[in-house]
Amino acid sequence: MRIHISSVFVDDQDKALRFYTDVLGFVKKHEVPLGEHRWLTVVSPEDPDGTELLLEPDGHPAVKPYKTALMTDGIPAASFAVDDVRAEFDRLRGLGVRFTQEPLKMGPVTTAVLDDTCGNLIQIAHSE
Repeated sequence: MRIHISSVFVDDQDKALRFYTDVLGFVKKHEVPLGEHRWLTVVSPEDPDGTELLLEPDGHPAVKPYKTALMTDGIPAASFAVDDVRAEFDRLRGLGVRFTQEPLKMGPVTTAVLDDTCGNLIQIAHSE
């Protein structure tokens, strides 16, 4: 068994696609119309057949309170691996990305947390 698809709930699929591709560097994998929304996934360009991230509309009534609670408590909705958190932090900050946590070393792991502009906090991390 392996993880095939994971999702983040987004308030606007077009805005999310731009952020996750143009800013974070993922590439679009699938875009299938489903009524007013789409089955919209992105993947790492380094692993195009790997785990997909579904940019899922946050229209379900349970989602907005959930997202608000996570955001209020500073809890990331997802965590992405990077080779160097400090370098990625500098690159993304240069692109105007807002971070809620600057790079923080916690034993063998370094993390930082960013705002994805779609209602989520996202952690980036690397292990030594």
